[in-house]
Amino acid sequence: MGECIKNLSPKVIEQILETSFSWFVVVDKNARIIYINKEYCDFLEVERENVIGKYVGEVIENSEMHLVIEKGVAQIAAPHYIKGNYMLPNRIPIYVDGEIVGAFGSVMFRDVNDWKKLNSHVQKTLEKIDENMKSTMESLNSLPSLIGSSNAIRKIKETISIIAPTKLPVLIEGEIGSGKELCARSIHHLSDRYEKPFVNINCSIIPIDLLEVELFGKWDGTNLKKGRLSLADGGTIYIQEINELPFTIQAKLLKMIQEGTIQPVGTDHEISINTRVLVSSNIPLLDLVKAKKFREDLFYRIQSITLLVPPLRERIEDLPELIQTFINKFCAEAGRRTIKVHRKVLWALQNYDWPGNVRELQNIIQAIVHLADGEEITEDSLPFHLRRKPSNFIRSNGTLEEILSHVEGQVIKEYLEVEKDKNKIAEQLGISRSTLYEKIKKHNL
Repeated sequence: MGECIKNLSPKVIEQILETSFSWFVVVDKNARIIYINKEYCDFLEVERENVIGKYVGEVIENSEMHLVIEKGVAQIAAPHYIKGNYMLPNRIPIYVDGEIVGAFGSVMFRDVNDWKKLNSHVQKTLEKIDENMKSTMESLNSLPSLIGSSNAIRKIKETISIIAPTKLPVLIEGEIGSGKELCARSIHHLSDRYEKPFVNINCSIIPIDLLEVELFGKWDGTNLKKGRLSLADGGTIYIQEINELPFTIQAKLLKMIQEGTIQPVGTDHEISINTRVLVSSNIPLLDLVKAKKFREDLFYRIQSITLLVPPLRERIEDLPELIQTFINKFCAEAGRRTIKVHRKVLWALQNYDWPGNVRELQNIIQAIVHLADGEEITEDSLPFHLRRKPSNFIRSNGTLEEILSHVEGQVIKEYLEVEKDKNKIAEQLGISRSTLYEKIKKHNL
């Protein structure tokens, strides 16, 4: 076949590519465009001579050609949101002598509706994809996609793939914002319950006196108000911050897990349900059991399968992929081209502790995308606490006590220059408000 292709003149090949039904783009190993046919340019509303040599993400929104090059894995009929529509492109890595030299992308179905007409089964599948895609625009966590390729995330993905098909309860532990709900949704999505409801309840935001009704429902003498356990019948319930559940409700939940029955408030009648229970806590439950603040029997019933979700600072190698994912998401929402990230910005983000984890990163990138004026995220676009450069605090003379006092005064002075709220400054410095005022007075600030 190679010989046959060699017999075709460049003009013949160009004519085939230009008049084909498909839109074509070819990029080099750095994901820069080396060929794009005119039909695709017309759709993108760009001039071909102006985009040759450009990074593909600058020309085609939400492009994943760079990922195909990085991973060396083809993407076939992967839904692609572009200019207000979902299309079905194929993205293929190009190998020469065993090495990736670029990638080839083609759009066969320019509207997902064209493909839906081919097969009723495909139509049902794509309707689900449409629903999930719309949910993504509302919340990143709505799709069970654990972003990252670090060892920690790979192990979690492997564990989820093993435990998802079972009916066993799962305990998910990790810091706030680390992605516990995403793990729960992934478990549900990969189970045989994925077509049934996924019901979420956060025990930390519901008043204690309403928790029992919210979970188990209530009989008012005439009608039965279903609780969330019943609403999840056949599917999965995800109970966030289970450590907030009172002991009496813990006992009822234990019975439900063991016997598959619940007793709504206001009745002695029991109802059978088939609901898988996933729970999470941002406090190690074993510590609460030892402190007699959580039922030991319930703990041992739910902890046989435990997922420990690492904080972002312990998987910082996933940061570039997370950043690019959030940029693509929020640029699509804002209707703008993908923004580049300056290397100094990436360095600053990689050297931050991320106390709010992935959720904090998501919020920061969202703000940057919507506020940035240019096509590149610079240090000036970052919140002050991320771009603040070390000051020359250290003085070379004096006693140790004098040097430390000088440093203390300079630190507090710098905080006061950018933040007027003394409560926030005290919180960031890890001291009380009264101690902060004492130090302000001490240093005449």
